[in-house]
Amino acid sequence: MLNMRESWTDERLDDFAKHVDHRFDEVDRRLDKVDTELNRVNDRLDGLHHAVIHAIIAMTVAILAGYAVLGALIVTQL
Repeated sequence: MLNMRESWTDERLDDFAKHVDHRFDEVDRRLDKVDTELNRVNDRLDGLHHAVIHAIIAMTVAILAGYAVLGALIVTQL
């Protein structure tokens, strides 16, 4: 097991700070990529949402038109 240091030199602390900053910069870059991908997914889901709404409206209109035609046939055959 590694021995823990009792004290840190200023140079060592500066190196550590640079290394930590570099790691956080990498995390920020990765999060930016994830954010971009999530925005693309969100846009695609919005498009799907609109398509589903249009399909529901079209099916409802078709069903109502079918009932109207059926009703008209019944009335004319009486």
